[in-house]
Amino acid sequence: MSLLHLSFYSAFTLSSLGLAFHRTHLISALLCLESMMLSMYMALSTWPIENQAASFTLMPVLMLTFSACEAGVGLAMLVASTRTHGSDHLHNLNLLQC
Repeated sequence: MSLLHLSFYSAFTLSSLGLAFHRTHLISALLCLESMMLSMYMALSTWPIENQAASFTLMPVLMLTFSACEAGVGLAMLVASTRTHGSDHLHNLNLLQC
């Protein structure tokens, strides 16, 4: 395993551990999701270069568009929950109270 692959895997693992253990605020969960998407984007953008496969060059662009849509929806949820509940604490959000 090269140093580049190790850095992508460790960035993804650290961001998923951050998502699993630090779930107090919605903004921290969104930042962990964005760092996971960024590490996946970087890995997908270097993969066609390493394998000399020109057919997979569209995948990082599709991943980037889905990541932008996910960020927009996440920020809209952050604004909506802050307006209705007064803060972005995740323990205030309960699906049974809706």
